[in-house]
Order: sequence, then structure tokens, then C-alpha cells
Amino acid sequence: MADTQLSPSARPPAPATGYQGMDRAPARPAVQHRFLGRPISPLTARRLRNFRRNRRGYWSLWIFLVLFVIALFAELVANDKPLVVHYDGRWYFPVFEVVPETEYGGFFETEAEYHDPEVQQMIAEKGWMVWPLIPYSYDTFDFDLKVPAPAPPDGNHWLGTDDSSRDVVARIIYGFRISVLFGLLLTAGSVVIGVFIGAVQGYFGGLTDLIGQRVIEIWGGMPVFFLLLILASIVPPGFVSILVLLLLFSWVGLQGLVRAEFLRARNFDYVRAARALGVGHFTIMFRHVLPNAMVATLTYLPFTLTAGITSLTALDFLGYGLPPGSPSLGELLNQGKSNLQAPWLAFTAFFVLAIMLSLLIFIGEAVRDAFDPRKVAA
Repeated sequence: MADTQLSPSARPPAPATGYQGMDRAPARPAVQHRFLGRPISPLTARRLRNFRRNRRGYWSLWIFLVLFVIALFAELVANDKPLVVHYDGRWYFPVFEVVPETEYGGFFETEAEYHDPEVQQMIAEKGWMVWPLIPYSYDTFDFDLKVPAPAPPDGNHWLGTDDSSRDVVARIIYGFRISVLFGLLLTAGSVVIGVFIGAVQGYFGGLTDLIGQRVIEIWGGMPVFFLLLILASIVPPGFVSILVLLLLFSWVGLQGLVRAEFLRARNFDYVRAARALGVGHFTIMFRHVLPNAMVATLTYLPFTLTAGITSLTALDFLGYGLPPGSPSLGELLNQGKSNLQAPWLAFTAFFVLAIMLSLLIFIGEAVRDAFDPRKVAA
């Protein structure tokens, strides 16, 4: 029987293999996470999601930011000068410039007293002015009170006045700004000192760590508050002097956290490899080890901020804080203690402190949850 040779077109189709005839799924594009318009790593994106899941801490952050922004621009919210004055076809901005009374047709070349009825009448004859929401600054004395100071709350003074006839709301706004800025500066200084000392001790270890830890144990065992009182009675009171005094002791807690993280990481493989390649010690410390050690430090920062605010309030309450006349929550508490017949002073300062510190604690708890590795990996 002759062999018949089939043409290629007549040959039966080859059996399909396991990979033929199957549609391949298109490759998924890599998801690029962004925050404030800048790319971030997936780990940072997870931490942000964990922070948002803590609704109490998330909304506390927004409330605190709104309050801080309002206090940051306190001169535009509470001031005894108008925001805008339009007089005789000309524009004036007394909040940002000194305008003499002669510009409004007066006789004095000193700055105009805008609460003076005569100045108000002169401006009203040829123009108008726009006042801030609270027409009093923290150091404005109201000489037109109908009752002796401290005056109770009324339409002019929403939370009353203190014992020097100054508006309580204005002093609360300015005092809130001073307290938060003081706490932020104290926290930043504590981070710089504590991280540097803890990193040096933990990275080098040995005799450096031994001597440094013994010195810090002695320094941390001192009665801090009594030393602050003694030093505050010697040094002239002021914002900078109190900040320096508190900074002498506030870095100790952060130093212990950073030291522990560096002691743990100093023998990791990537640190040994960097040493073998000849990388400098400080480059390894602050470029490679520090980013891994900052997790514990970041969770500690809100509580450091809270401690700084309470320390300033305590010193002001005892009379060793800011100079007399400065807007201070502690000074307002002291006035409440001295004027029990005016309960609005003590209650106002107490609730402002309670709300501010509660918001910071809630934010700190949310930050701690965000950096918790068990929740990040979930």
C-alpha cells in the first residue's frame, strides 16, 4: 500500500497544550501612593490608613489644627485696633501699621486710641472701620465696666474679665498660642538633644554607654521641679529662659528610647555591611539606623508636647513663669484661685487646658496605633 503524504492543510490540528488557547490576564499596574502630592511608600500609606481608622485621634488632630491656626493669627481675631479703616477716601490697616490720630483729624501725633469715643466719632464722620471678632487684645484694660473687676460674662466680654479688667477670651486665645508654641519648641529641642545623646550611647556602646548612662541616671534622679523653681527664682523670667530651663531635663525620656533602639540595631547585618564598606560612623547612625529608630520616638512626641504645656502652666500658676501681664493659662488659674467669687476664671482656664491636653493625648494614641507593627501588618 503506497504511503500517502497529506498536505499541510489537510493535516489534523495539533492537540492544544495546557498553555495554548488561554487568555493571559493583563498585568496589574503598580499602585503609587501619594500624600500631599508626594509619593510615599506602601508602609507609610498603611500607617496613614491606620491613623485615619482611629476616628477619635483623627478628628482630634483636625480640631487641634483649627484651634491652633485661629490662635496663630490671634491679632486678626482679638485686637483693640480695627482691621480696616476707610477715612476720607484713604485706606488704613491699624493691625499692621501705626496710624497717628492726626490722620483722622485729631490733635495728637501718637497712635490713635480707637476705643476713644472722640476718635470713633471722627472716623464715623468721614468713613468707617471694621473691628475684629473680639475688639480687645490680651492687654487691653476696659475702663468702662459697670461692675468692679473681675466682671461676669456679658455681651461685650463673652467670658467676663479678669481682676485687671482684661478680656478673658482674648487672653485665652493668646495664652493658647504661647502654650502650644512653647510646647512645640520644647519638644523639638528635646528631640535634637535626646536623639543625639541616645544615638551616640547606643551605637558605640561599651565604656561610652556605661559612663553616659551613669551620668544620666544621676541627672534624671534630681528633683526636677524643685530645681526649676530655684533656677526660675534666679534667672529673670521670660519665654526663652523658661524654655532653656525646662530643656535641661526634658530630653532624658527620649534619650532612653533612642538608646534602646540603637543598642538593638547596632549588630544588624546592614550595619555590619556598612562598616565593612568603610562608611563613617555618623553616616551609619543618622542615615541608616536613625530612620528605623524614629518609630518609637514619634509615638512619644505628643506626650512630650503635653508635658511641656503642663510644665509652663504649673510655673505660671506658682508665679515663676512668664513675666507679669503675659497671657497665660496658669496665670488665669491663679486668678481663679484668688477670686473665688468669680468662678468663670477658674472654670474657663480649666476647661481650655482639659480640652487642649485631651486632644493631644487622643492624637498621641492615634500615632501610637499607626506605628504599631501588629496593626500595620494587618
